[in-house]
Amino acid sequence: NTSKMYARAFFEHMDCDAVTVAPYMGEDSVTPFLSYSGKWIIVLALTSNRGADDFQYYSQDGTRLFEHVLDVSRKWGSIDNTMFVAGATRAEMLRDIRKIVPGHFLLVPGVGAQGGSLREVAEYGMNEKCGLLVNSSRGIIFADSSESFDITAAAKAREIQGEMAQYLSQRGIV
Repeated sequence: NTSKMYARAFFEHMDCDAVTVAPYMGEDSVTPFLSYSGKWIIVLALTSNRGADDFQYYSQDGTRLFEHVLDVSRKWGSIDNTMFVAGATRAEMLRDIRKIVPGHFLLVPGVGAQGGSLREVAEYGMNEKCGLLVNSSRGIIFADSSESFDITAAAKAREIQGEMAQYLSQRGIV
């Protein structure tokens, strides 16, 4: 099937370590990616873009769609091969996400230019081992538009890294 060929292309031919998958086609579309040892899937659960409001917060019987996605898809893999996208733009939702997937890694986009707070991400999303892979792209690469943008970008990356190190230290993780 198509998913099997995508998994083969990404994990065998391109030697990717991880691939983001959309869960909305169901388990059979994700399972081929899980058959590769040492590789990861990153399931879209709660994204950081404005369009997340279109579907991901839809609630039925008190359960929001992103929570249902987490609850169902966490059973497809394990904490050793499955992580979830959980956007920083509504960091307080990370608390609810952690109730469903306490031990999984979370890929957290949206810190910086999209307005996500690293402090709030650490407060609501960090587990006992950290469990976060935080992304700040535009906040770093577009921090300066001058010819010395590379120096500013490096400084901004170190600043964010230093801030995260403080949160890890406060929790006794490092």
